[in-house]
Amino acid sequence: MGMQRRSLAIVAAALLACAAAVPAMAQGYPSKPIRFVVGFSAGNSIDSVARIIGQHLSTKLVSCHRSDVVGCAQPSERSARRSAQPIPSVLASDATPRCASMASADRQMIGDATLGQPVLVDNKTGANGMLAATEVARSPPDGYTVLISNSSTITVNPLLYQKMGYEPKKDFVPVSLMVSVPFILTVNPQKGPIGTVPTLQGMLDLARAKPGAYSYGSAGRGNLTQLGFELLNGMAGVNMTHVAYRGSAPAQVALLGGEVDAAFDNPSAVPKIEAGQLRALAVTSAQRWHELLDVPAIAEAGYPGFDISFWVGALVPAQTPAPIVNALSEAIAAVAHDPAAKARLEQQGNIRMLGPKRFAEQIDEETAKYAQVIRQAGIKLD
Repeated sequence: MGMQRRSLAIVAAALLACAAAVPAMAQGYPSKPIRFVVGFSAGNSIDSVARIIGQHLSTKLVSCHRSDVVGCAQPSERSARRSAQPIPSVLASDATPRCASMASADRQMIGDATLGQPVLVDNKTGANGMLAATEVARSPPDGYTVLISNSSTITVNPLLYQKMGYEPKKDFVPVSLMVSVPFILTVNPQKGPIGTVPTLQGMLDLARAKPGAYSYGSAGRGNLTQLGFELLNGMAGVNMTHVAYRGSAPAQVALLGGEVDAAFDNPSAVPKIEAGQLRALAVTSAQRWHELLDVPAIAEAGYPGFDISFWVGALVPAQTPAPIVNALSEAIAAVAHDPAAKARLEQQGNIRMLGPKRFAEQIDEETAKYAQVIRQAGIKLD
């Protein structure tokens, strides 16, 4: 009798372990529309990436019920198999392997099946993306509310604002980095003397000779365009004066008007570069950008290790089950294999699909880097 009780206890524990490994699959995920919450206005690059990914996922993410775990049915088969099947017997000797194989199968099958759910994009603008992040942080951890955010909201804001409605490491689970967008170091060729130099090193030589005499414009205090330029100032040993504007568009207008000598601009500057209104001296990504292959990266122009990019990524509330996180991550990564979606994403920046673990590592690395820049440059927000 004692042996039998112990065996039953072991079996019960194994079943509970399996249930914990695939909690979302017991409910079927996704079984209703998924909401992408974007903290910026429609037409913004973050919004554009969200809509491209969302449109693709609407046809690729599928429901894979727990009853189908041993062979997730194709749509035509699934309709005839709605009733739940018995949970397989689990012996003490194979409890862990069977449970692990179920979790693995769930992740694979979600990505392979074809029945989609709508993905809705909800623009919650304000406070540099913080309103949207706060809402998602307080949402149920069920995979149906996804934050589509940028590097500033996740890695920079926590370093500059004392009061926010969220803590990135505590309140979110990274799902996937999707697109990485380089900044372009631009000058006005009609304004000298910096506008007349053809290279990054030429600009820095002028700035080094006259500390504080030349200026750069940014999209705002604490913006990545300021942090990036301050990182360059430090690495190159120069002192170019910062002038903050309310957004990248006003900063670009100021550069065109000769109010500042240089700026880290976004890809919207490409048409003006091609028209000769601006000159690109370098890009801030680790490698050259496919849209401006004749423009060197700062890292290859004498400052190895320089890498400042504006990324767009997906995060979900903390405590979201791992099978859901993996399902979303794998489905998002599959977008890069769709030719039409890939072409549209490449218009926004470099496609850089990173899974949950690597994305989390990048967030940590960038947070540490920006903390050092902010400290050394003495950047503070009132």
